[in-house]
Amino acid sequence: MMQKTLLRICELQPKYSSQNTPEMAERGRLVRTELAGEFQELVRLMDKDFGEFARDIAVEGSDGIGSKTEAPWVRIFSREMSPTPREGFYIVVHFTADGAGLFITVGCGSTIWKDGSLNAVSNEELKSRTGWARSVIKERWGSLEPFRDQISLGAKAPLPRTFEKATAFAKRFAANNLVEEELETALRQAADRLTEIYRSQKSGRDVTPGDQAVDEIQTIARPLRARRSGHGFTLTAPERKAIEMRAMDLAQTWLETEGYKVTDTSANQSYDFIAEKAGLRIYVEVKGTTSDICSSILMTKNEVDLHRQKKGETALILVAQIRLDRTENPPKASHGTLEAFIGWNIDDWSQEPIAFQISR
Repeated sequence: MMQKTLLRICELQPKYSSQNTPEMAERGRLVRTELAGEFQELVRLMDKDFGEFARDIAVEGSDGIGSKTEAPWVRIFSREMSPTPREGFYIVVHFTADGAGLFITVGCGSTIWKDGSLNAVSNEELKSRTGWARSVIKERWGSLEPFRDQISLGAKAPLPRTFEKATAFAKRFAANNLVEEELETALRQAADRLTEIYRSQKSGRDVTPGDQAVDEIQTIARPLRARRSGHGFTLTAPERKAIEMRAMDLAQTWLETEGYKVTDTSANQSYDFIAEKAGLRIYVEVKGTTSDICSSILMTKNEVDLHRQKKGETALILVAQIRLDRTENPPKASHGTLEAFIGWNIDDWSQEPIAFQISR
């Protein structure tokens, strides 16, 4: 039973050694084989919880690479969305160093390979990743319930502390009060939330519009070297149109509310609107995205030239967090958070060429 395996691992935790002692050998077998196998059996019954990702879900456990770790773990993940523990989000069960309890969590990769060794992701990056995941869950369920516990593994080594920082949300279970049904319920709830995070990633909500464009251009230019991110956020033409029209509608409404007379020029100009008020004319560029993060965008050469040549007479309107309903035909876009830069100075933003058209 899962309950018995979890309890035995907790009992072995206070006997931690970095060496492969008999106790650590038993713990390793329980983590990598017994518990991972029991989770795999449960996953087979959780198709509804994992939705479209159900056939891609796998389980793996680790008690250290080489030396034994203070903080063994077992994770449940999509092979596509999280091909290694260093990438993406996944359900992960962590054990406290003193064996007093365990945590069922959803977290993200906390390390990267660099210069031939494993290095921690920066605290700032982990804070951004986990904060984004929490925002997705709060938007869907209204709160983090029942995953409101603060994770603390009590380990001395730096890597387990990085695991804590990589945790988006967690639920603690005391080792002396493990109930099989409660554990299974928490795992199902975690699966629901992980699936929502995966769906949000599929829509590109955690990637800036600029980075999405870079990924697509790299895929076109070098398909064999394309980054296999698992996001799969390439949009269809109807989806792009729905997003663009939603952004345009929100931008026009905002401009008119601000007292501008608006003319739509998107069909034949490199800018989307001319907005006029009190004898002043501004050329408006609108960018819409499903991303929750809009810190970079893609612009064509003509768009950049316009903002340089008419500096002070242009505006940039960004509409982020647009939501797509793919069950509609054509797809329907809704929501959106608008940010307007009137009299925008393009030179206040960094500009980086990401592709060139090479002609012979």
